[in-house]
Amino acid sequence: MNKTTHLKGAFLSINNFKAKYIIMIALVFLLSVFFIFFQSNMDFDYVIPRRLLRLATIVLAGICVAFSAIIFQTLVGNRILTPAVMGYEAIYLLWQVLLLFVFGTQALLWLGLNGNFFLSVFLMLLYSWAVQHWLLRHAKQDVFQLLLCGLVLTMLFTTLTQFIQLKISPGEFSIFQGLSYASFNRSQPETLLYASVAVVALGYWGRKSLPLLDVLVLGREQASTLGLDHQHLVKVYFAVIAVLVAISTSLIGPTAFMGVFIANIAYALAGSYQHRCTLTMGSIVAIAVFLIAQLLVEHIFNYKTTVSILINLICGVYFLLLTVRLRGVT
Repeated sequence: MNKTTHLKGAFLSINNFKAKYIIMIALVFLLSVFFIFFQSNMDFDYVIPRRLLRLATIVLAGICVAFSAIIFQTLVGNRILTPAVMGYEAIYLLWQVLLLFVFGTQALLWLGLNGNFFLSVFLMLLYSWAVQHWLLRHAKQDVFQLLLCGLVLTMLFTTLTQFIQLKISPGEFSIFQGLSYASFNRSQPETLLYASVAVVALGYWGRKSLPLLDVLVLGREQASTLGLDHQHLVKVYFAVIAVLVAISTSLIGPTAFMGVFIANIAYALAGSYQHRCTLTMGSIVAIAVFLIAQLLVEHIFNYKTTVSILINLICGVYFLLLTVRLRGVT
């Protein structure tokens, strides 16, 4: 009797997830169609191709944000942390302001979007390797000490970035401000193609390792007991997170607290901690949020605000509410 009840509950849970999945897919589809054709005058020469490019950027960035946030929370076992605490976005901004400070605006023109994209990805991978090689080893494989060091480094890089901002010219500062806010308007087809290839390659590699993530979510001791090399997997997945954050940040800019919002909404909608469910739902939620924010900026606020401000406002409030709620539970 108990076995029959358990199987029935599991079946209903699967059907419930499928229903939510279909509803979210339909919502994203409708938002995408509205985004592409609303007030476009059916201009297939300029308006619609530009919107399709922005839609592709939104989809790719949404997948990267959702995957990086959920995998990161799996590794650290905390639902209110994002990869931003490790300093990935801070190192990206520091690199951009250093380029402007040392070489001026000509550096960005010389590198181009593609060169800047590849260098940003390389620097974040190098930073991820350095943090793991020097800090994780000395922290005796304690992920929480690694997070603390990452938070300190984030504050250090942010302060250094703010200091250098005072040294650059007003024109260079305006360019840097544009790079420091989330936007879907600066991606180019070639950059998007390279980013898509990287994400598809990571997805193809990672689809077979989803059961490993399901075990890692149990914690270090349980994962080690079940035969997983926890230390090795943490290093591998931190490198994957670095690539995903590098791609999303290079394409659209920093997203701050959005990862917390996306991950927790995905957990609630999926009704499960299985990563085949949470990663899929998280990607759909991220795309929907980006689309809604972009539509509000274009058609409601008439570009008097930015996507970054809307996202940080909503996700920041949610982060505070989540922190208070979790503190009340404990």
